[in-house]
Amino acid sequence: QVQLAESGGGLVQAGGSLRLSCRASGSIFIVGTMGWYRQAPGKQRELVATLTMSGSTNIADSVKGRFTVSRDYAQNTVYLQMNSLKPEDTAVYYCHAIVSPRSTAPPTIYWGQGTLVTVST
Repeated sequence: QVQLAESGGGLVQAGGSLRLSCRASGSIFIVGTMGWYRQAPGKQRELVATLTMSGSTNIADSVKGRFTVSRDYAQNTVYLQMNSLKPEDTAVYYCHAIVSPRSTAPPTIYWGQGTLVTVST
């Protein structure tokens, strides 16, 4: 089994910064794309930023220039540096990883439990 452990959420004032981290552990052969999604109250879950094994990024237009996604490939960890936070960034942020637990197993999507980010005015 694969676990994703997130940390770093909390309450911050508008204009402030937070850094989220997520480490994949357990039965891992290889970790592919890792990244972050978020879900605000009453809204659907949406992509925030992802980073592939080769280093390609996919970042939502709403956070471009403010959020940065990075990885520690050796530690199977993904980070989300969030700067210039706005109240509309308030959401539960979910870590996402595509993991092959064995060389013979197909890649599977895993999700973290979510960490709440609240941006106050």
